[in-house]
Amino acid sequence: QVQLVESGGGLVQAGGSLRLSCAASGSILSINAMGWHRQAPGKQRELVANAISGGSTNYADSVKGRFTISRDNAKNTVYLQMNSLKPEDTAVYYCNAQGRLWPLGSTFDSWGQGTQVTVSS
Repeated sequence: QVQLVESGGGLVQAGGSLRLSCAASGSILSINAMGWHRQAPGKQRELVANAISGGSTNYADSVKGRFTISRDNAKNTVYLQMNSLKPEDTAVYYCNAQGRLWPLGSTFDSWGQGTQVTVSS
């Protein structure tokens, strides 16, 4: 089992910044990808950004140039620095991690509980 604990959400004015953190723990052999998705009321969950082992990153077009994802592999932690926030960034943000479990190497795909980000205009 892999547990993901998120922190850093909150209420911020438009143009402000927030930093989300997500730490993974449990029987982890390796993590291939960690990232963030979000779901706004009445909308489907969408990928915001992810970071793949080896260093590659992916971003939704709507956040490119404003959000930065980073990983601390030693701590099994992923961060999302969100700058120039807009009201349309308001959503519940979910951490996701995919990898392999110790000791047999079976795959896992785990989600955090979600953290609310609210951007006021």
